[in-house]
Amino acid sequence: MSSVVSNLYSNSIVKYAVAGAGLCFLGYCIYFDNKRRNHPDFKKKLKERRKKSNSTKSSKTGSIQLPDLQNQEAVQKFFFEQVQLGEELLAAGDVENAVEHLSNAVPLCGQPQQLLQVLEQTLPPQVFQLLVQKLPEVNKRYASMFASSMAMPSAASAAPGASKGPTLTLTEDDVE
Repeated sequence: MSSVVSNLYSNSIVKYAVAGAGLCFLGYCIYFDNKRRNHPDFKKKLKERRKKSNSTKSSKTGSIQLPDLQNQEAVQKFFFEQVQLGEELLAAGDVENAVEHLSNAVPLCGQPQQLLQVLEQTLPPQVFQLLVQKLPEVNKRYASMFASSMAMPSAASAAPGASKGPTLTLTEDDVE
């Protein structure tokens, strides 16, 4: 009988010791979090970090490198990469960046109408709406990137009757 009492007594001591250690750890966390937040430079450093984060985000969105549009293999690889990145980001819950990558893929698709129909069926309605709203912006960006790459004169394009290369357009009909 005394072994049962001593066993129950030792179990309760262990439980109280674990609870006490947990409370000490929680108090330690609260104390240092309070100390960190009340530090005079905390808000200043937090604003700088957020500003830096926002500036890197905005610089990343404009840094898409289009593949050589005359190289079908490179275009296809870029298209699949953008779709895959969009799907992965969407699965991770990063809707904004997922829409960015998916919208980069649509203009490069050979049949954007069919791709949009598939995306409309597979994506949640609010995500698809964001995608449709983003497409005109992406089309303008692609057109300007394509125009600037075509603006560089070369010996072949200076020859009379030389081809200007493919054009990249996505009409409003393709978006609807």
